Amino acid sequence: MKLSKMHVKTLREVPNEAEIASHILLLRAGMIKKLVSGVYGFMPLGWRSLRKIEEIIRQEMDAKGGQEILMSAVQPAELWMESGRWSKYGPELWRLKDRNGRDFCLGPTHEEIFTDVVRNDVSSHRQLPLNLYQIQTKYRDEARPRFGLMRSREFIMKDAYSFDKSYEDLDKSYQDMYDAYGEIFTRCGLTFRPVEADTGAIGGSNSHEFTALSEVGESEIAYCESCHMAATTEKALCADAVPSTEAQLPMEEVHTPNTKTIEDVANFLGLDQKQTLKALLFVTYDDEGEENGYVAAFIRGDRELNLIKLVNALNIPEHAIAFADENKMAAATDCVGGFTGPIGLHDCKIVVDSEIPGLKNLCAGACKTDYHLKNVNYGRDYQADIVADIKLLQAGDPCPVCGAAVKHARGIEVGQVFKLGTKYSEAMGAYYKDENQQDQLIVMGCYGIGVTRTLAAIVEQHHDENGIIWPMSVAPYQVVITLVNPEDEIQAEVAEHIYQQLLQARVEVLLDDRKERPGVKFKDADLLGIPVRVTVGRGAAQGQVEYKLRRESEKEEISTEEAIARAIKIVAEER
Repeated sequence: MKLSKMHVKTLREVPNEAEIASHILLLRAGMIKKLVSGVYGFMPLGWRSLRKIEEIIRQEMDAKGGQEILMSAVQPAELWMESGRWSKYGPELWRLKDRNGRDFCLGPTHEEIFTDVVRNDVSSHRQLPLNLYQIQTKYRDEARPRFGLMRSREFIMKDAYSFDKSYEDLDKSYQDMYDAYGEIFTRCGLTFRPVEADTGAIGGSNSHEFTALSEVGESEIAYCESCHMAATTEKALCADAVPSTEAQLPMEEVHTPNTKTIEDVANFLGLDQKQTLKALLFVTYDDEGEENGYVAAFIRGDRELNLIKLVNALNIPEHAIAFADENKMAAATDCVGGFTGPIGLHDCKIVVDSEIPGLKNLCAGACKTDYHLKNVNYGRDYQADIVADIKLLQAGDPCPVCGAAVKHARGIEVGQVFKLGTKYSEAMGAYYKDENQQDQLIVMGCYGIGVTRTLAAIVEQHHDENGIIWPMSVAPYQVVITLVNPEDEIQAEVAEHIYQQLLQARVEVLLDDRKERPGVKFKDADLLGIPVRVTVGRGAAQGQVEYKLRRESEKEEISTEEAIARAIKIVAEER
């Protein structure tokens, strides 16, 4: 393709709304275009790279027996009501009505639709296993779209669904997809890590998230270098402290004026923060968004609460909980902001972290302004409605598997795989007849890849101060020929020769024949991130051109034919 004929508009200035590298560079390179907040269109070069990611996904999915279909993004509410998710999915579900008042949603995912297809089309065990997938536009009504393609309201996703006869068969389907994802992200040039993850609004039992390592990622992962433990911090188990063997002491009330924080009360009483009990106060909501009761969660004073673990312990969706208004909660439960403890609360669900029952003689709020209770002990002095691991596994904490110090890293979630089991088939009546003609529930898995998010993750990992550095496999073009002076007949002739030779070798080549200053062309070549650049300048008369890889700083003056041969060779090796 000749750049003079292409619709490409690059920007020199950083767009005001862009904060992270992928957002900045994809806008500056003219690869994406913002329509409204959280909604982007794809321009020619960006669309080419996106299609290459899709093709890698298709190849690996097909190799594992996946069959591609395409379902509508508009989904009838009836199917979501069958699964129970119409009210439970939350405000991110983009709801709409047709002219007759019938409810629909714009699909953020397609478990209901694919389950409906299979329950109507599959009746015999001979038709299973089955893996159906699609690559399609999805919608989530994000409250705060940001970071360009990272958290948008409209995005492209590959979602696949496996249908098996048994949990043993599901294990194989799950492993097939897990292996395929490793191949996909490797071929896309990503440095990634698969980690155990929470199932969230999708549901099911087990899940792994594929995380592209990046400091700008919204996922935080905990991992251990001494064993194979790796999980999102939302999912990671946290080892309880060793139970205390000390004797229980008599509880006593102490005056602790103006000590609303754990740090304040520990300093005032000369205690280690590990000897205190931290209270966090919440209000929950029902499916209609009405207040549904209060929750007081208690963890050791030096710990941090893991909100996802808490909502899982409560068996509610994440959107159904928020920090409580302390004044309103106080009127209903007798809690006192900054001085709340588990003793004296009423009309409130008490959730206690799993290590608390094993600890002795803790300091807790007295539910009385400026007072705390010393030597509070679980079982003797109070009970909980729920005891569960609700603490966050922090960097430096002991690994729950081997005990070594845990490390943290940030990353971008680019894919996730789930074992759904019979969650949807049971709710929606998806059965098959076994060898004895008995009805059996179909066992399901689902597997998603954020295609547009993968594009952004690649740019986050592959760029420098001058622009994008595309891996060959997903580059919009593999080679760019920079023609320094289109008016020079020799230069133009040499550039055209290289261009035609590369086209004949099926190399995707871009010829920059624009009547622009050389500096502009060089800056654009770096910004666009084409892997190989061949510059045709004054040396063309002597049969010499400049050859440079985008990922390297060195340039070489070599012969025209050697440049052609090298370009063909590296493209063949890395495409």
